[in-house]
Amino acid sequence: MIIRKATIEDSENIAALLLLAMEDIIYKFIGEKNPKTAYYFLLHFVETENNQYSYQNCFVAEDENEIVGAVSVYDGAQLHPLRKPIVDYVRLNFNSDFNPEDETQSGEFYIDSVGVSPNHQGKGIGSKLLQFLIEEYVTQNHQTLGLLVEEANPSAKKLYLKLGFKIVGTKTLVGKTMEHLQIS
Repeated sequence: MIIRKATIEDSENIAALLLLAMEDIIYKFIGEKNPKTAYYFLLHFVETENNQYSYQNCFVAEDENEIVGAVSVYDGAQLHPLRKPIVDYVRLNFNSDFNPEDETQSGEFYIDSVGVSPNHQGKGIGSKLLQFLIEEYVTQNHQTLGLLVEEANPSAKKLYLKLGFKIVGTKTLVGKTMEHLQIS
């Protein structure tokens, strides 16, 4: 398995994988529980540059020429300019009052979403993607990585803590209280 920077050609796979991780959030953005609408919403942004879900901010795990995992990560200081195209699109097409909370901030590279193909879950791919990011951002570049985890997802929290993340507080995202974890 290799982990590499994503390309625009990976967009359909990335959108499908990231949707697995953020389905409920995208449903809140678009105001409906429609998997097809959510996928095309996310695909639009994955294949478009300069936004938080862009392929430019993603890495993929590839095994035997199949993309089996994807992760989106970006500089928290860039949240507002990266989110602006999404907010504008949601306000124009779905919810004119859309105003999401800030899930990250300056001082951390934010792991927005990690998705692993259902056929490959339980094989450590998510852990390998996270270890890759820790090596790349924390070990080599002396940055802080941050992420949010739902309190209703204790297995993910356990993994993050095992990898060295520490709980630094809580944040609210689309009305859900999430734990904020970081590793430096």
